[in-house]
Amino acid sequence: MSKLILNRRKLLRAGLATAATLPLAGCDAFDFLTDRSNPVREWMISINGLTYRAQRALQAADQLAPEFSQADIRQGQKPNGSTDPDTPDYLSLKEKSFADYRLEVDGLVEHPTRFSLDQLRNMPSRTQITRHDCVEGWSTIAKWQGVPLRQILDQVGVKPAARYVMFHCYDALSRSLSGIELYYESIDLIDARHPQTILAYAMNDAPLPVANGAPLRVRVERQLGYKMAKYIRRIELISEFSQVGGGKGGFWEDRGYEWYAGI
Repeated sequence: MSKLILNRRKLLRAGLATAATLPLAGCDAFDFLTDRSNPVREWMISINGLTYRAQRALQAADQLAPEFSQADIRQGQKPNGSTDPDTPDYLSLKEKSFADYRLEVDGLVEHPTRFSLDQLRNMPSRTQITRHDCVEGWSTIAKWQGVPLRQILDQVGVKPAARYVMFHCYDALSRSLSGIELYYESIDLIDARHPQTILAYAMNDAPLPVANGAPLRVRVERQLGYKMAKYIRRIELISEFSQVGGGKGGFWEDRGYEWYAGI
């Protein structure tokens, strides 16, 4: 079983992970990733669905990603994605050191709730030293501290119809004449309730830096970095994500990336 999972990890790094980054570099050969009618793209999406089902069958729901020692932290955590959001709401929060920040949790829940940073920090926390694997091919090890997401889900009460957790963020990766598009990402409830899935507010024994997602980011240690949304504004429990963005479950997924980026 472990050999099959290792082969999946190697495939992602050597093949699909590399292919997914080429559109960002302007490689015309992979323009099909953004063409929803292209049969090759549809084939890749179907293979991704097969991989998701296979990995779910191979891995126990609570199987942990590798964790490391303090001595393994040999460099700073390289930021991924946006590093300094300039949307008005975020700038206003940052100006006051996030004292007015409130995490909204709503959607298919029994008790929609808003949490302050102090409330989150005073909840039972988890600290873990894990490796961040980026789709661009780099990795770094860092220590993360935060509240387990499943603890938040238990507190608000997830309704039976909910299947996914959608993260709505403050950072804008896309701008056009029609406005800005804020980052969004989703995971299923299996990963949301995983012991290592945390809402991190600290990194390497210090408050989470802005470049790494302050005031709050999610860590989904069994998936690639683009699944780990930063600058979280709101968490929404949903039954499907077809009505969010382009309907593929995330900002990069709507541009050709895999929805399930398991490693």
